[in-house]
Amino acid sequence: MKKLLLLILWAFLLFPILTFSHQPNQSIIYMRVYEEAGIDARFEINVNQLNDAFGLSLPKYPEWEDVEPHVEMIKTYLLKTSSFSSKYGKHKIIFTEDDTSMVWTSFGFFVKIPFHLENSETLPDDLVVTYSAFINEIPNTRNLLTMEYNWKAGLVNNETMFALDFTKGKVTKTLDLTEKSYWKGFVAMVEQGIWHIWIGLDHILFLLALILPSVVRRSKPALVGGDIEVGESKFNIWGWEPVKKFRPAFMYILKIVTFFTIAHTITLSLAALNIIVLPSRLVESIIALSIGLAAYHNIKPIFKGKDWLIAFVFGLFHGFGFASVMGELGFKGEFLTLTLLGFNIGVEIGQVLIIALIFPVLYFLRKLKLYPKLLVYLSGLLIIISLYWLFERAFDIDLPLDESIRTFGGDILRALGLRSPVE
Repeated sequence: MKKLLLLILWAFLLFPILTFSHQPNQSIIYMRVYEEAGIDARFEINVNQLNDAFGLSLPKYPEWEDVEPHVEMIKTYLLKTSSFSSKYGKHKIIFTEDDTSMVWTSFGFFVKIPFHLENSETLPDDLVVTYSAFINEIPNTRNLLTMEYNWKAGLVNNETMFALDFTKGKVTKTLDLTEKSYWKGFVAMVEQGIWHIWIGLDHILFLLALILPSVVRRSKPALVGGDIEVGESKFNIWGWEPVKKFRPAFMYILKIVTFFTIAHTITLSLAALNIIVLPSRLVESIIALSIGLAAYHNIKPIFKGKDWLIAFVFGLFHGFGFASVMGELGFKGEFLTLTLLGFNIGVEIGQVLIIALIFPVLYFLRKLKLYPKLLVYLSGLLIIISLYWLFERAFDIDLPLDESIRTFGGDILRALGLRSPVE
């Protein structure tokens, strides 16, 4: 109860911070700082601001076709109301023409306009930023600048903690880029590895399929449900008998998961180095298939006595899946060794935590007569989920049930303050 109260209090205190961005009267700059590639960023502007400032009549739920005719006007306005400079002089805003798009949040639709700062490849210690968009036209406007990505500052995929705010009379501020270290970046990648194994439901279900048989050992081929007595011995016809000791069983599953880690480390590294790059659709389809085959192996062995082989073979494809995650985080190959090491350590820590949560429960249940049935029925459920996802990913369609589950899960995480309101 005490832990639950602390969690609720933490979520209550954190929620206002998480919801601070993407308010109706805010325009936001999201900035990505790279050691060699310079500074990339994007404006995100609420459609309501465009209506109020320019007298437009964009609908409450606009399509891109509604906004597109006004994009050049918006860019011209942003060039007049924003600027960046440092000891190296003025850094000109260069818009990325093909990436302008829209995003929906609980506060309405925002227009995303990406850009690059010219001559920013040599990073300054301080960046002077002026951002007065809509402040004079719309009362109570408060704009934000968020450092979304800065490896050495330990900021990766950050969308909720703002670095600067701009209000009437305070439209020019200085951004400090000196508070950074290799340690902060490394720790941030460990945290990202932990987080992305925890939110990767397909990775978790694959681990579950591997963990389920860890507290039992196959005694003989399964026939039908039930028990049968032969002489003085009692055998489970499902083909499983409980393990006798905790430690050997726990070390066994750790060994299996370590093979999984070795495999995804290999392919994540190859993908990060652009040595092998596979289509995302193929990778995600095989990851979905891996869950079903690992679960089927629990019912009818595919590789007898070689559970590690399943973990290793499919771990190779899970590594390509992690590579796509790192691309979404904004990783562009900088600090490659520390990034891969930190991310993989984080994934391993996340996996061990999952095992530490699930394994003791399964060990406690292993002697119950229902456990062999539970193992088989849960494996069957995992096969169904696997085929469902495989169909979705292979044919590139979104079935309604999967979307409902994602929405429900996202609502729970947002209510607990564990996910940003815009995710």
